[in-house]
Amino acid sequence: MTTLKEESDMESCPAEGLLKLLTGKWKPQILRLAVAGPVRFNSLLKVLPNSNKQSIATALKELEDAELLIRTVVKEKPLHVEYTLSDRGRVLIPVFMEMEDLTKQLS
Repeated sequence: MTTLKEESDMESCPAEGLLKLLTGKWKPQILRLAVAGPVRFNSLLKVLPNSNKQSIATALKELEDAELLIRTVVKEKPLHVEYTLSDRGRVLIPVFMEMEDLTKQLS
């Protein structure tokens, strides 16, 4: 006999983990900007309206922890940090493109 928790685990949606990973106010926007090339912290603050240092820092850290972004310290003057999509993050590009197409079709 299975428990309610085991039954719930078996019935969970496979995409649920990905959706939880991408949940957050700035994560989708950061990933979308990173598709075009490396992004910098201060650039994100300028490009993302109503963003703040804490929320961007948290989103970047969580995306880095999820291995979707790679953080690189660029030792040029001025010293700065860039974030680029990892191989794992690049795998999501077709998923995002499909979601954008679907959104356009539904609106």
